Amino acid sequence: MADNLLEIDNLSVDFQLPNGTVPAVKNVSFSIQPGETLALVGESGSGKSVSSTAAMRLLPELARTSGAIRFKNEDLLSVTPKRMRRIRGNAISMIFQEPMTSLNPLQRIGAQIAEVLEKHLGLNKRQARPKVIELLEQVGIPEPARRIDSYPYELSGGQRQRVMIAMALACEPELLIADEPTTALDVTVQAQILALLKDLQARYGMAILFITHDLGIVRHFADRMCVMRYGELVESGTTTEVFSNPQRDYTRMLIDADPRGHKAPVDATLPMLLEAKDVRVRFALKKRLFRASEYFEAVRGIDLSIRRGQTVGIVGESGSGKSTLGRALLRLLKSRGEIRFDGQDIAALDTANMRPLRSRMQVVFQDPFGSLSPRMTVGEVISEGLRVHHPELNRRQREAQVVEALKEVALDPAMRNRYPHEFSGGQRQRIAIARALVLKPEFLLLDEPTSALDRSVQVTVIDLLRDLQQKHDLTYLFISHDLSVVRALADTVLVMKEGQVVEQGATDAIFANPRERYTQELMRAAFVGDAA
Repeated sequence: MADNLLEIDNLSVDFQLPNGTVPAVKNVSFSIQPGETLALVGESGSGKSVSSTAAMRLLPELARTSGAIRFKNEDLLSVTPKRMRRIRGNAISMIFQEPMTSLNPLQRIGAQIAEVLEKHLGLNKRQARPKVIELLEQVGIPEPARRIDSYPYELSGGQRQRVMIAMALACEPELLIADEPTTALDVTVQAQILALLKDLQARYGMAILFITHDLGIVRHFADRMCVMRYGELVESGTTTEVFSNPQRDYTRMLIDADPRGHKAPVDATLPMLLEAKDVRVRFALKKRLFRASEYFEAVRGIDLSIRRGQTVGIVGESGSGKSTLGRALLRLLKSRGEIRFDGQDIAALDTANMRPLRSRMQVVFQDPFGSLSPRMTVGEVISEGLRVHHPELNRRQREAQVVEALKEVALDPAMRNRYPHEFSGGQRQRIAIARALVLKPEFLLLDEPTSALDRSVQVTVIDLLRDLQQKHDLTYLFISHDLSVVRALADTVLVMKEGQVVEQGATDAIFANPRERYTQELMRAAFVGDAA
């Protein structure tokens, strides 16, 4: 125990809410040694992030903490706020899951990193600038001397996460807490960030507490792991031991929670539902008074055909044009080229003439919490489309269809008077699917519908989508950067890069023998664990 850098001893955290006390962490104990990587794993709500936030003394005021948290034998729960501020950032740093919400959107990234150096090391702005450039270079930001003056929105998701890492490492901490640092990233960027963390760990000799729900990462990244469920520690050990011989059914379920199976092939004689030729989408970058405007072409001449009952998967990194293409096909964005839905040319239809088709073409977005109005009950959210597209229905008829839609996605209709924040992430995604299904569409655009979900929840949502497709003869356009999900759901795959299709074909053929180098890189980054 004397060699431990961090010791969590019988930690319990309760939240004092107006309607009662909610236990979030229950008598959890674990330790981290210098230079070690410990993974804290479990589903959403298991208490892993609360445990790490408690170690940083960043819990909200309504939290009540008991037990002990010792860093180099100093009890962090009893030190003064002033002493904790010196430890936080200097000796212990933290990287959060979503860099866009952690970075100040109104402040240049260089100034945000420099603030850490000024607060903790006493550097002035002139002294801090070369150190910031050096940090940006270390974390792999291209042209750091120029990028130092960029705002967060001018960087990609992977670059913003690198900025967060640079900020966390500014004072060369002994312990880095990484809370789901790769969840929202593409597989290739995820692999780069993990390799970067390993490299920096070796350079600085720091320990890492890595919090994640993705056990595929843990297998290759962590020395030891602790599995949490419902606020309790249910299993721990070396990563090799836990993966080779899990002692608890819950741990075994997490390890096995990968999308599996293959979609039954579609009859090649079925008619085409959606056809597109030479689709192009461009966005104006700068408008000039006397000269031609500058444009960025996000989708460049793509052809696509989808039969009834078929699932076409579109994969590629962020910025490849996947979501832009999907929105263009549903006429949610202006585009050029030919788009035919059920034989009808819809490319030139205006808003009024598109409206009758909207109930037949629906969308499920990536973030269900962002796409569901927080001020409407679930019943109101689901029935909104019925009020727009089927005004002839009375309230009782709409209510009956809402109940039916909730049953379809395996949710209790009695919960329809609750609000979105009262549901888990997986339940909210089911609500988003129910909102689309209530209109009885023929075509569904699924834009990253599982990327924000735990692996175990992903599996249930994928099974649900399979069942619904078979039951209602639905046609899917499935957009994702998660190749294991696409492999389980899609008949054919399009691989996109920089607005173009670089490879396409039957799912099994693409995954078994990718021809293009870019596709091979995506596969290697996504399925690094399969080779182990």
